[in-house]
Amino acid sequence: MSDQLKFIVEKLNKEPFKKNFNLITFDSLEPMQLLQVLNDVLAEIDPKHSVDIREETPDQTAKRMLNILGILKYKPPGNPADMSMFRQGLVVGSKPVIHPVLYWLLQKTNELKKRAYLARFLVKLEVPAEFLQDDAVFETNKQYEELMENFKTLHKECEQLKMSGFSTAEIRRDITAMEEEKDQLVKRVERLKKRVETVQNHQRMLEMASQLRVEKEREESLAQQKQEQRNQLFNAEQKLQRAQLHLKNLRHAATDAKPEGLMKRLEEEIKFNTYMVSEKLPKELENKRQTLSFMQRVVSEQVMDQSDLIELEAKIQEVNAEINQLTEKRMRNDPTDDKLSLFRQQAAIISRKKETKAEELQDAKEEINTLEREIAQKSSLVRDSDGSEMLRGDEFKRYLSKLRGKSLVFKKKRQELADLTAECGVLQRTEQILKQRHESLQQHLQAMEQKRGISGYSDTQEELERVSAIKSEVDEMKGRTLDDMSEMVKKLNAMIADKKSALAPVIKELRPLRQQCQELTQEHDEKKAQYDSCAAGLESNCSKLEQEVRGLQEECSQAESQYHYINLIKKIAEVQIQRALDEMKAYVSPDPLERKKALRDQFSKNIQEQENLGKKLREQQKSVKESHGPNMKQVKVWKDIEQLMECKKMCFVKQQNQVSTERVIQEGGEDRLIL
Repeated sequence: MSDQLKFIVEKLNKEPFKKNFNLITFDSLEPMQLLQVLNDVLAEIDPKHSVDIREETPDQTAKRMLNILGILKYKPPGNPADMSMFRQGLVVGSKPVIHPVLYWLLQKTNELKKRAYLARFLVKLEVPAEFLQDDAVFETNKQYEELMENFKTLHKECEQLKMSGFSTAEIRRDITAMEEEKDQLVKRVERLKKRVETVQNHQRMLEMASQLRVEKEREESLAQQKQEQRNQLFNAEQKLQRAQLHLKNLRHAATDAKPEGLMKRLEEEIKFNTYMVSEKLPKELENKRQTLSFMQRVVSEQVMDQSDLIELEAKIQEVNAEINQLTEKRMRNDPTDDKLSLFRQQAAIISRKKETKAEELQDAKEEINTLEREIAQKSSLVRDSDGSEMLRGDEFKRYLSKLRGKSLVFKKKRQELADLTAECGVLQRTEQILKQRHESLQQHLQAMEQKRGISGYSDTQEELERVSAIKSEVDEMKGRTLDDMSEMVKKLNAMIADKKSALAPVIKELRPLRQQCQELTQEHDEKKAQYDSCAAGLESNCSKLEQEVRGLQEECSQAESQYHYINLIKKIAEVQIQRALDEMKAYVSPDPLERKKALRDQFSKNIQEQENLGKKLREQQKSVKESHGPNMKQVKVWKDIEQLMECKKMCFVKQQNQVSTERVIQEGGEDRLIL
């Protein structure tokens, strides 16, 4: 149930609803607010249901919602005989009824939009038989049914085209390409046949080639079978490894576990299995049997017409009215039954909680099994990669804690080492500077002692001073440590007394403040619940007003566009009327210059000029047609003359080349004779 609520709240917070709910605010909604949320979801699926349920009676709201849910083919959970309970829960806004409806609607929103769109055109109107006696009504009804069938076929074709993903142009291109490839293959086959026919024993060679191809295909199939058998062997080895690992884990758990823990675990499993076998599964089986019997009874009954449906609806209304009267009478007359009903409700809530917890436990067990399989796969991969065993349970936790402690110690030591290295560098530089200064001063002092004739005096003086300083430091340290310890003890005692005296009134003041804080938190929770309920109502009003504003804005924009369109048509008409008046004025005017400006005269003049031009062109075309034959003959003669001249030119060039080669040969022979 919690997963169902989470899914509903998550979907309602997204587009296009944007409700800004959380689990607490959604669960604390009033029945009317919950019905309004359901109506908003139905309005998103079918905009025809975009209404405020406060403007309707509960019967109208229930009838409208049941109608759309029937069109969307929603099946209430539980027995089909509980349909009256479902209707009553829908009227009063019961959470156990509305939550599953919201979950189902939000799961299949896009599919249900499509179904609602189709229902607008495919829900058949039932016309009574007495009205069909009229010929006009009968023809209209027949035309209506034919249009419905045409819509079905067209919608199916449209969906098939959308799902196919191919266009006619692509199909044509593919067909032309395949035809070209076919022609090329036919040509290649013919060429190869012609080549082969010239070879001796070509029939024998073709048979051998076909046998070779068959053997190659057999070899490929055998290789594929070999690969499949290898895969099966690998899967079998993995199953064996998982089974061995599971056996090892079970042995490990058996060795580490105590008998009391094992007995407790087995008792819990036995309780769960007995609950599943004795309570849950029989209920589900009984529900399935009842559903099956109801379906069989529905199938075995005769086909019902409109009059039977009207009678059944009247009976249902009478029975519902009688049930409501009896419940009101029982609530007025029997106060003890009210107490029992409270306990019954509590028992039903506890049983539902028990069922949900059993389902959650079953899901958790399945999840544990999947996780164990994944762990086995991962461990087998680790074992195959490096051959080491994977840490499990407490060992892994101890390893992680030890690793965290070592990493903290390592970071701390690394920081200390960095600080010490920096400080060491500074001290080394300071030491070098001081040594240099000391050496210079020592040299200067030795030079002064040599001048005075008392060399070595500074060394003895420094030694005496050092010994006396050490002695005084030791004496001071002894006295200082005793004084410091006594003063520290006094200070600590004084500080403890001061803190106690300072904290005593604060603690006294804090006690009533804690009680006040608890009261304020309770009051805050109550006010917050009131605020959330008020905000939900205001939000529904705000959404309704926003829809009205959007509709008015659309009407306003349509009116503005229509106004601008009419203004443009009006201006165009005025310009055309003005042009017509100017034309009439110019045509009727006695002034010849004004008459020349008239469009009629100008157009007639242009028409006359074009007709004259057409006559000239036709005459020119006639002359061209008459002279076309002789001209073509003359062109052919000139081309023949041109070819003849080109031929003569080539002969002349060829003759000149021969003469030049003969002359060269003669000159070469003369040169040889001279030599």
